[in-house]
Order: sequence, then C-alpha cells, then structure tokens
Amino acid sequence: MNVLKPRLKTTVETLLDKGISQREIHRKTGISRKTIRRYERLYNLTPPEENEHSKSPTLPGVATGSLVQPGQNPPPRPPAQEYIVAKHASSACEPHRKWIEEQLRLGRNAMAIYQDLVELFGFSHHYNSVKRFVRKLRRKDPHQYDRLEFLPGEEGQVDYGAGASTLCDNGRYRRTRLFVMVLKYSCRAFRKVVWRSSKEAWGRLHEEAFRYFGGCPQYISLDNLKEGVIKPDIYDPDLNVLYAAVLSHYGVVADPARVNDANRKGTVENAVKHTQDTALKGRRFESIEAQNDWLMHWEERWAALRIHGRAKRQVEEMFQEERPYLAQLPLTPFRYFKQGTRTVYDDGTIQVDNSYYAAAPAPLCSKVVVRIYDHEIQILDPLKMEVIRRHPKSRRRGSLMMAPGDRIFNPSRQTDRLLAQAEIIGPHTFSAHQGRPPALSQNGPSGAGPPGHIGSNLSLFGMRVSASTVLGKDSFTPQLPTGFSDTRPQRKRSWPSAGYPQPCREGALQGAGRLPRQILELPLSKGLGVVQPGSNPARSRGLAASEQVWPDRG
Repeated sequence: MNVLKPRLKTTVETLLDKGISQREIHRKTGISRKTIRRYERLYNLTPPEENEHSKSPTLPGVATGSLVQPGQNPPPRPPAQEYIVAKHASSACEPHRKWIEEQLRLGRNAMAIYQDLVELFGFSHHYNSVKRFVRKLRRKDPHQYDRLEFLPGEEGQVDYGAGASTLCDNGRYRRTRLFVMVLKYSCRAFRKVVWRSSKEAWGRLHEEAFRYFGGCPQYISLDNLKEGVIKPDIYDPDLNVLYAAVLSHYGVVADPARVNDANRKGTVENAVKHTQDTALKGRRFESIEAQNDWLMHWEERWAALRIHGRAKRQVEEMFQEERPYLAQLPLTPFRYFKQGTRTVYDDGTIQVDNSYYAAAPAPLCSKVVVRIYDHEIQILDPLKMEVIRRHPKSRRRGSLMMAPGDRIFNPSRQTDRLLAQAEIIGPHTFSAHQGRPPALSQNGPSGAGPPGHIGSNLSLFGMRVSASTVLGKDSFTPQLPTGFSDTRPQRKRSWPSAGYPQPCREGALQGAGRLPRQILELPLSKGLGVVQPGSNPARSRGLAASEQVWPDRG
C-alpha cells in the first residue's frame, strides 16, 4: 500500500468522515481511488453517532474506551476482516432504477433522464451520478453474424494480400502480392504471388485459378479494387472492361462486396491470413518462382489435407464432391486487349500506336472505341459496343491501313489516277469516242464503273481530249484500244495550241507513246480541268464538271 504523508492522511480521513465519495476525493486531492479505498478499509471510518448527553464526544478515528488523550494521534487500527460498504457507495439513482431502465429501453440518453428526474421526482444530486448509473445499466449487444451456406460450385472468393520477402533483380528483398481464390463450399484454395498487379495480371490470375480447379464457379465475390471494379454500387457496379470480358468468356458473374464489408467474403480473408501466418511467416525466397513452388507444395501437402474447423471434414474430400458441379472451361483461352477511345480524323482514319487505320463507316470527327489485340485492331461503336471494322495490326510506324474504297472522294486524286492510267494505255486510246464524258462521282465516272475502267462510255475520253488540248496538237487520228471497233467516219479536228509550253506540244507532235510528265504535274485540284478552245487554260482548271465547255461536233 502506498504510504501517504501525514497531511494527506488527515485530509483523506476528514473527507471520508464527512461522507465525500472516493471519486470526489480523488478529483480534489489527486490521490488514487485504490489508495483511498485501502485507507477506508484500514480505518473502517463511519460517521460518528453524536451523543447529546456526552460532554466529550469521541473524536473521529478514535476507538471508544482507549486511553489516548484528546489531541494525540490515535494508533492505527488492524485491517478489517470483512468489507463493509460505506453509505456513500450506493448510487443516488438506485431508488429510481426501474423507471430509468424503462427510459433506456425507449432510447433516451442520460441528460434527458436527469432532467426528468429533477422535474418529476425532485432529484437533488448531480448529473454525473445519473451518467454513471446509466452507463452501468446500458449494455452493448454483441455483433451478430449469419453463417452463409453455399451449394457446390456456386461461389468463389478472391482477394489480395502481402506475400513473403523475395529477392529482386536489384539484389534487394521486396514484398510480393499474394493472390488467393477460394471455393466457398470446399474451401479449396489457389495461391500465387506476383510482383505487381494490373488489369491484365488480375485477369490472368483468375484464368490460372479456373484451370487449377478444373472448372469455374457460378459467380465470384471480390473487393472493390480498381483492377475489378471502377465504381462501386450496391445494385449496378461499374466493372473494369477487361475484367468483365474475362469473366464473360468463362461464363462467371462478378458479385462485388459492399464497401468496408469484408465479412461478406470472410472465407478468403481467413485464407489469406492462414497463408501468411502458416506458410509464409518467417520465410525468405530467392526468387518468385521458388515462392510459388512452395505455396503449391504447401497447399497439396498440408492445406488441402487438413480437417476444416467448422465443417469437421477434410478439405480435399469436400473439393472432390464439389468438382463435378464446376462449369466447364472454354476450349480457347481469353485474348487480352487494351481498350481506348479515338477520334475519327477528317480523312476517315484513326491513329493507333503511330499507325493509321480506316474507321469507315464511323462518321468523321466522331468518337469510336478501339480494342488493341496482339495481332488485330478492332473498332467498335461506342453506343452498341459492336465491332464495325477489323484490321491486322501494323508493325511499321506511320503506315496506313486503308483500302481504295475507303478513301474519301477527292477530284484531284481521281484526276491524277486517271491520267496515270491514260499514260500507260497510250496517246490515242479514247480518240474514237466523240462526246461529252460523264461527270465524275464518288465511285468514278457515272456509267463507267470504277475510275480507270474501260466501259461502253469510255470514261477516260475526257482525259484524252483534255490532254490533246493541253498538248496543243492540231489534229490526231482516233485509235481504239484492242477489242474495240468503230464504223463511224474518221474526221480531223483542229485544236488551238497557243498558251502552252513548247516542249509539251513538240512531245505530242512527235507521237510519243506516253503522255509527258508535265500532264501529271498540272495542278488540277477542283475539277477535270478541260480547256475550252480559245480560252486561257489557267481559268478553265477550276471549272466544275457541270460548267465545263466542250467543242461542238464538227
């Protein structure tokens, strides 16, 4: 027992004699209540009974009949054999216990009860007495947990944890990430450690677990980690696109737990802790492969053969019962991809990894969804998520994956292509056709098929007439291509030759088998560029197809 100084002893004795509570004495003097209680038991202090007939009443703390004169310190009493509760030990609220209990069942707090005690019963004590009394009466109900039972092959639970220290490539030991998937019915688990997690690594770990079990459960319960859930929601969570595609490929449904509700998947939480405390604690590994080999050995040798604490059965035995109920695995593994959003350029292409791909029929300047596989590029409609185009993935930077039919119509490009084809055919290919050539459309000259096609209307006739006009050839003899015949009488036609470079006219008059390169370099950017006889060719280049002037038939 702590020995107090004489002045403190006297203070404690005086306060106890006046009926002050131990809590109040502790608040005023700072002496521990245990010490105060021991001194109270030692002296067995009780309020003295005053005798009005006594001229010298007994002093406090002095035994009756002792020879100790007044003014002297009394000898200490021996410790009391029985614990006697002083009158101040009982609460002042004890007479109102029944009424206070009824108020607590109504959910009222201590302040409200104290106020009613004062008004209804004339309670004269302090609020702290009511607060302490209410605290003793109020009991907290223990948390209740429902035992979740599942059918064989119904649910699997997944979670991450911290693995053991493993030697890295830089020569230092670093913690790994422990992935655990547990089948709820049999508690059979798959464990593997990885250096870091990602969306693709998360999906591949699921695939390995499914193939390790030899089948898939109906649904997976998981946390709201970003690899699996983008936006948590009780009824409609927003899953990661890649993770949702992996589960859809294997026919599994994701069931994310509520936020901060780890008890929903308590089986895998216990499995992670069991692995850390039993299989990995106190161990170090020289490589991540060695740690995975040890986890597989520990699962087969110890974890699978243990007797489950709640089921009282062997885990491997329950797993053999559950295995036939697992869904069959698909024949082909899942093809992983990276998904993003692209904007269609004004030329009808999108850019993916420094290469360009045709996005038709997606509208220009619209947003499309792109999935990048190892050897393929898929373009999807962002609303319906349906594939609208597929392209082989280009391995060359800056390449353009576009078919000729996907190009947007450009008069300058079509004219250059037709002139190039005319140069290969010869100078007199279309001279037999006399008439106005059909107007160019997006698919080439109308009635003539694709650009460059030799049809009944001879779509390149206008190009030949333009070329002859530009060359300034005074007359030419029509010459049909092989396979064509013409019974109409041949005529000579004179064309103006002023205003054109002399080398062009000389090259044409010499009857060269190919068109001069100057023809292909003419800046024909807005139309066919047919020159009206006697006009400035620089003005006629910009005429539209409907505004071109053709010479009358002579």
